[in-house]
Formats: sequence, C-alpha cells, structure tokens
Amino acid sequence: MTWKICAAAILVAAAATTAHAQRALQPSVQWTLQVIEDGQQIDSFEGTTTVGQAHTDTHHHVSGHNVGCLDHPAGDIDLARTVTIAPTQADATGVTLAIDAQETLEDSASPQASQTPEGCRLPPQPREVSASHPGLRVPAGEWVTWQIVEKNPSLAYRVRAGIAAPSGQAAAPQQAVPPSQPLPPPPPLIPPSRQ
Repeated sequence: MTWKICAAAILVAAAATTAHAQRALQPSVQWTLQVIEDGQQIDSFEGTTTVGQAHTDTHHHVSGHNVGCLDHPAGDIDLARTVTIAPTQADATGVTLAIDAQETLEDSASPQASQTPEGCRLPPQPREVSASHPGLRVPAGEWVTWQIVEKNPSLAYRVRAGIAAPSGQAAAPQQAVPPSQPLPPPPPLIPPSRQ
C-alpha cells in the first residue's frame, strides 16, 4: 500500500512540474495601443505582457470648459480611459490580443444641445463607451486599427504587438510611426436608396 501512495505522490509532483514548465514557456508580448480621436492621436498605452496574463491601465484627462451666461471656467469633466490587454496567442507571424476598454468621452454631437434656452453655455455631457474584442489579430511588424466609435467623436485604437525579446537581449528595431500621423478619413456613408 505504501508504494501506491509514493507512486501517486510522484505522479502528482510530475504533473505539477509539467504544468509549471508549460506556463514558464509562454512568450511575453510587447504591445503598443494608440488612441485615435477624430484622426489625431490623443493617448497611448504600452507594455509587455505574458501570453495568458492581462494588463490593465487607466489614464485620466480632466477637460475644463467655460460655462454659464458669464462664460466662467467650470464644468470640469474627468475623461477616464481604462484598457485591459491580454495576449491569447503569439508566434513569429503575429499576436492575438483580447482587449477590453471603458472610455468617458465628451459628446460632440450638437453645440445647440449644450446651451440653455437663454443661450448660456452648458458643459458637454460625458458619454460612456465600453468595447471588447475577444481576438484582435496583429500581424508581426504591422499596425492594426480597431474602430470603436464612428462619430461625435470618432474613436479608434491602433495596435502593434510582437513577441518581446528575452530578458537581457535588445528588442529588434521596429519601424516608427509618428504619433501625430492622422488616420485616413472613413469612407462616406451612403444613405439607403428609396424605391
């Protein structure tokens, strides 16, 4: 009976060692996410995250506005942006990322909506946006754009990712993309024809 207990303990230890070794073999992914609003970069996130792990980061930007009939400074809005990046797969051809995002935006739909009946200015109304992509595929060495909001304002994430160099080694140089490079405008919407 004792040999059975020893054999079971050896099998459990071997299984635990194998599981630990498989986790240790997961590559790390170096990624950059640029936030593009109305064609201009307004924020960026970057990090190195192991496949199977997640990285969450929050950035805040306080936007101030002149409000009221006397046009005095007031009406600050905290424009918070939280992004979670989780690499789910990585190899030499590219990386697959799960991305979750929560944004607080200023709604820029109509200037008339931000005035009282007397014509006094009101602050823009904050707009909450949540988006999730279960598997954004990013080919090696390329930028991929994910459109989050179409208009008022338009919002897109531009993402680049690749396998990180092992510790102690320099990463391979990547072609730089100027942060202020605007995205091309989206194609015009074609209204449905009436027949």
